[in-house]
Amino acid sequence: MRYRTLGNSGTVVSVQCLGTMTFGDEADEETSGRIIEAYIEAGGNFLDTADVYSKGISEQIIGRWLASHPTDSEQLVIATKGRFPMGPGGNDYGASRRHLRDALDSSLARLGVDFVDLYQIHAFDALTPLEETLRFLNDAVSAGKIGSYGFSNFTGWQLTKAAWIAKVHGWAPPVTLQPQYSLLVRGIEHEIVPAALDQAVGLLPWSPLAGGWLSGKYQRDTVPTGATRLGANPERGMEAYGPRNEDEHTWRVLDALKSVADATGSAQAAVALAWLDAQPAVTSTILGARTIEQLQQNLAAVDLRLDADQLATLTEASTPRTEVYPYGPQAVQQRHRPIVPEA
Repeated sequence: MRYRTLGNSGTVVSVQCLGTMTFGDEADEETSGRIIEAYIEAGGNFLDTADVYSKGISEQIIGRWLASHPTDSEQLVIATKGRFPMGPGGNDYGASRRHLRDALDSSLARLGVDFVDLYQIHAFDALTPLEETLRFLNDAVSAGKIGSYGFSNFTGWQLTKAAWIAKVHGWAPPVTLQPQYSLLVRGIEHEIVPAALDQAVGLLPWSPLAGGWLSGKYQRDTVPTGATRLGANPERGMEAYGPRNEDEHTWRVLDALKSVADATGSAQAAVALAWLDAQPAVTSTILGARTIEQLQQNLAAVDLRLDADQLATLTEASTPRTEVYPYGPQAVQQRHRPIVPEA
């Protein structure tokens, strides 16, 4: 395992983070515990959860495991999130002080801890002033309930605005951002990655295998079946089979991925994760797993280093499509200049 600092904080985390959205849903408690143990055995030290995962059950499973493994627990960096609905009322979700106060205290209780190392706002809340959210987070840092804070699913302007509000008020700054990011989802490179680099915020990519597409298990014009996420529901969320199957871009990326995997003798999933690990601002990639076997296959990516030509092959094949303006080549060129004007 390799390690990096958690964004612009001094906390050290493994470059692969164990995501626990499957706990209590696709993985029962016994399997979840064995997944944690296999992850730690591989050198991992960073667990990510959220209150909304299985409506609190994921946090409860982790909490019971932490209580029964006190020695290992001391070495883990624990992250959770709040913002999405945990009840029927208007104050049972959002990024208001009222909801976040209850959400954080409830998460701490379910986890059985006095503080978490990283607390994340799970999505932007257009109804709550950012100042209110950030003041709460700064107060939580000062109270010792959280070590640092970050965001998930924020756009570039939202991240930059939040970072500057914190700076102006002298509050603790955000240290991380969780975006969806993979060879099939690279749109964040237009604004979000530059914003993260500008503010020294570390990225924690979620869905790094694009809902399983980058593992190579789906075939063209063959609707998946069986015990997979898309097998159970081919129209599931952003990774729905139909739209991606019909998009030639998907198959160009998968063809390039297979060619690099064959050249390196590695699994396609490992190659996809190795490419992501090499991207600017990435701190730790969030791995989700339903089984120990899935986890171990993905952990193998930590030892895979792609050379410049292999990275270029994948980067070129997966280049996100853009409009001519403002992200086309000529528009991008306008935002840069040589030291001396060209003749």
